[in-house]
Amino acid sequence: MKTAIDSSVLWCIRKREPGHEKWQRLLENAAAEGQLCICPVTFAEISPGSTNAETLLSDIAMLAIAYEEISPEAAYLAGNIFLRYRREGGPRLQMVPDFLIAAHAEVQCTHLATLDRGYLRHYFPKLKLLN
Repeated sequence: MKTAIDSSVLWCIRKREPGHEKWQRLLENAAAEGQLCICPVTFAEISPGSTNAETLLSDIAMLAIAYEEISPEAAYLAGNIFLRYRREGGPRLQMVPDFLIAAHAEVQCTHLATLDRGYLRHYFPKLKLLN
């Protein structure tokens, strides 16, 4: 099992928002079953919480979270699903970055840990979510 982590989960844990203990346990369980990773989009979204890229890479490594590039297949999937979303009248509430994170998880991982707002289940029905 390989679990991608969305920035929403990492911010929840970092800020100690309600439910952060549950997320910590879910990620600990996921790590016991396989690798945890983040893609460059998630890395960018959580970067304001660190002093520089090197420190952030070190911080995620200490949490046993790997940094993983987005494959061309995942990027292609994200672009095409985003186009479908816009053609179906989807407002610009979910931008391409959200679709990149989900496509990375669907193509390169087995699960995505996220605070799902519903659109992922609709546009990525094959993606297994930890939430």
